[in-house]
Amino acid sequence: MIIDIPAGNGIAYPSAAFGGCPGGAIGIVDIAVYEPDLFTILGQLAPGVNPTTFPFFLEHNVVECESGAPGINCGDILNPNALCCILGFHDSNGPQTFGTGDFDTSEIFVNPTPDVNSISHEVGEWMNDPFGNNPTPAWGHIGQVPGCQNNLEVGDPLSGTLAPPIFNPANKFTYHMQELAFFSWFYGAPSVGVNGWFSNNDTFTHDAGPVCH
Repeated sequence: MIIDIPAGNGIAYPSAAFGGCPGGAIGIVDIAVYEPDLFTILGQLAPGVNPTTFPFFLEHNVVECESGAPGINCGDILNPNALCCILGFHDSNGPQTFGTGDFDTSEIFVNPTPDVNSISHEVGEWMNDPFGNNPTPAWGHIGQVPGCQNNLEVGDPLSGTLAPPIFNPANKFTYHMQELAFFSWFYGAPSVGVNGWFSNNDTFTHDAGPVCH
């Protein structure tokens, strides 16, 4: 299905303008326009897509942004009031959960976000916190979280941290997933995770510590 983003709510830049892949492009669209379009599509996909399924909308070198100030086109990432970039998210529309993420080959991001990195982040978070409301002790000041939050979003504390790459001999492609935090990192030691770890590549060697303030 095709989503038509109005010209005032999206923009495309050459990847090379930001030190990325020569000859490529990166698309930036306003999440305030994009997400309602996803709601519409979900309605059109019923009854095959329903609350017992997890539809995931795959993008290629397309990310979202939010307008940080009235009248700002959030596609203008050179404007400090344009909040960019959102490489993926999971959400719900009533009982229907869904996700979306960027398969990134633009190479423009400072933190490594290659191919399925953001996708693995969102799928892992959906599995643990499909509606974004599974409570945890407050944690933060780590990963992509500058303040405090208190839900079981297992990707956010390790955003930018890659798990070991996985080579698929069938298609000769190497996939780069993000490392994810375990249950015990949020709720406290001792860890009930495999090997007594606090994340799935053992980057976290202890829990989140005191409640975030």
